[in-house]
Amino acid sequence: MKWKYTLKRLLIAIPTFLGITILAYFILNLAPGSPLDAMLVDPRITAAELERKRIALGLDKPVIVQYFNWLKMLLQGDLGFSYSTQRPVADMILERLPATATLAGASMVFSLLIAIPLGIFAATKPNSKRDYISGGISMLMMATPNFFVGLVFIYFFAIVFQILPSGGMYSSAGGAKTFGDLAKHMIMPCMVLSFQQIGNWVRHMRSGMLEVMQEDYIRTARSKGLKQKMVIIKHGLKNALIPVITIIGMSIPSLVGGAVVTEQVFGWPGVGSLMVTAIEARDYPVIMGVTVMIAVAVLLANILTDLAYGLVDPRISYK
Repeated sequence: MKWKYTLKRLLIAIPTFLGITILAYFILNLAPGSPLDAMLVDPRITAAELERKRIALGLDKPVIVQYFNWLKMLLQGDLGFSYSTQRPVADMILERLPATATLAGASMVFSLLIAIPLGIFAATKPNSKRDYISGGISMLMMATPNFFVGLVFIYFFAIVFQILPSGGMYSSAGGAKTFGDLAKHMIMPCMVLSFQQIGNWVRHMRSGMLEVMQEDYIRTARSKGLKQKMVIIKHGLKNALIPVITIIGMSIPSLVGGAVVTEQVFGWPGVGSLMVTAIEARDYPVIMGVTVMIAVAVLLANILTDLAYGLVDPRISYK
């Protein structure tokens, strides 16, 4: 039944995806300014040349017509060409996607490795000193914006102690691109992108673990003489992870949003920095191309999250 459920979710995702693209396209066109504003900097440009450019880009047509023209191209697998660089949007995104995927993947793995043990650590002794300290630190991490954490990290680790590079993906554009160099440059962006996630996931892991530890089968396991460590790992952890899976799936949008800020702070050459550059230049095709990529990633993440429930909890059925 899983494939039927997956197919149904994919069909439901289609109108959701179309709604996202409609909303994004019309909000984009409601914003003040025009893609032709960059040409106004040149004093030699004439009104006739601006009009010819506007017609060539299709900006003279009503917004609804522009949207359907763009949608027609999208259905043919064509994201169009950038207004600024005249390059295919798909190529520009594919160039930047590995950098963003590497940073986001490393951030998610790092967040899980830190949040799960800390959540269990806090839940094993509720209302204790370590539980209150853990809760306070989690709230502080959730409330601190990424750009501020990034600037603090750069000041201490790159300027004061000078142990990590302040930005970029590699030491030099033309030099050897080694894994060690990449890892060194990725430490700070990864930690900054994980900062709020860790705080959020620790709280949910703690709550899930506390709820599970009150169940009858946990008391039964303890009455059999199992050690606390074995009870937590074998009986408690798997069931406590169920709500955490939901949070991980729901964190994908915030992860993408955090990547935009983090990539700007550290000069990371990913999709987030491409999006910011496109917004500044009013480059509609690039903005919509990145929006499509993010929308697809979020919708697929939600479907995969639902499917992951069945792997963790056999009681869940798919209809």
